[in-house]
Amino acid sequence: MADPLLVVDAANVVGSVPDGWWRDRAAAVSRLRDALLSITSSGLADLPGPVEVVLVVEGKARSVRGVPGIRVIAAPGSGDDAIVALVRDEGAGRDVVVVTADRGLRARVSALGAQIRGPSSVPRRPA
Repeated sequence: MADPLLVVDAANVVGSVPDGWWRDRAAAVSRLRDALLSITSSGLADLPGPVEVVLVVEGKARSVRGVPGIRVIAAPGSGDDAIVALVRDEGAGRDVVVVTADRGLRARVSALGAQIRGPSSVPRRPA
């Protein structure tokens, strides 16, 4: 069986804390990406590792690239639509968790069988 899939809505997670992220969105998302590295092996409290981590980026953060252990998908349009497509296309037969606070996105991916976690469930800054 494939490792669980953890899909992170970068814009929503970064935007959940008013720490000045808007001054440099790409840098804020890069910090998030680097913070997620610890999850690849250890997982989350209720999602044991290893997990496949995918960070979905959009807008001014599209320049952020993946690193070993974190796949980054630059949404060509709506980040929400890219997340829904990812859950639909890669979620069959495995546990899928989407990290977002976006109510509309939560409803869309829940309908596909994904579990939901809020932005505070993942680290936002590298240790």
